[in-house]
Amino acid sequence: MKVPFLDLKSVNASTEDALEEAFRRVIDSGWYIQGKELEAFEAEFAEYCNVKHCIGVGNGLDAIHLLLEAYGIGPGDEVIVPSNTFIATWLAVTHCGATPVAVEPCEDTYNIDPQGIEDAITARTVAIIPVHLYGQPADMDVINNVAARHKLLVIEDAAQSQGARYHGRPTGSLGNAAATSFYPGKNLGALGDGGAVLTNNNAIAQKVRQLRNYGSPMKYQHDSVGYNSRLDELQAAFLRVKLSELDRCNARRSEIARRYTDALHGSNIQSPHVPDWTYPVWHLYVVRTTRRDQLQEHLKLHGIETIIHYPIPPHQQNCYAGIVHKPLPIAELLATEILSLPISPSMSDADVSYIIDKLKSF
Repeated sequence: MKVPFLDLKSVNASTEDALEEAFRRVIDSGWYIQGKELEAFEAEFAEYCNVKHCIGVGNGLDAIHLLLEAYGIGPGDEVIVPSNTFIATWLAVTHCGATPVAVEPCEDTYNIDPQGIEDAITARTVAIIPVHLYGQPADMDVINNVAARHKLLVIEDAAQSQGARYHGRPTGSLGNAAATSFYPGKNLGALGDGGAVLTNNNAIAQKVRQLRNYGSPMKYQHDSVGYNSRLDELQAAFLRVKLSELDRCNARRSEIARRYTDALHGSNIQSPHVPDWTYPVWHLYVVRTTRRDQLQEHLKLHGIETIIHYPIPPHQQNCYAGIVHKPLPIAELLATEILSLPISPSMSDADVSYIIDKLKSF
């Protein structure tokens, strides 16, 4: 038996007819950039996330970058980021000319440690980017309290958490603004690249709309040095279909996660910790063991594909070799011990049972 880590063909099969209809609708419209599909998706996703504005952009990295730039963050500024995250969070800060300052995660949730944020603040700090890692919200009330005391912006990186809730509130609505990604493997994934900015701030929304479109508030007028980063009509139409299925798919992920967690209880493989104030959407199901490499090889021999998220922390990547950081031992240790198991709404009960059986045999 073979179980892929993620089979996007199977994921999209359940909405194939609706996706084909969306494709035909866009083709027949004759309008392929910044049209009615984008306008409709932005309104629908803003409502889903309980915010006033959704601004579709080219990808998740651009979403963070354009948001930082809209707030005027640049050279001389410091932005606090997690040490344990995908590198896009850091790259967005660097693209603005600001400096990423890494903070270690909590040992139980792997999300950024609010106490570490407090300790990392300097006179140059202007913003905090908490990441809702693996689909589980960071502890936003505590983070927002720290930010309020020090007059800092809070920008959520919600790329992995579409549909997640914190004390009943949706991620994307928990800070000053948020950025998300619609990369095909996300819980809300397009059939290509895409991203969005979420905010209740009218001025920031207007600024991001200009920045994504050559800095232009109207055709051939350019008020700022902008970019070409637009969520196209076709991806917006596909995302409208996928959004209608998001809660169902997240519920299936939660069901699989529950089965994994029940099976791993009392074993030498550590399952994810979920605080009672959070509703995660299980973008990833990440286990931890000191025998990670052996576990991965054991599962591979039985046809089960796993992935390490992430094998090299951002501060150890070559592109950040010139930035001096204080020691980050937790991120470095996690990189040697964590492993992501397959978790997908298209997985069958038999797939899950097979993986559980092989986990137990290990």
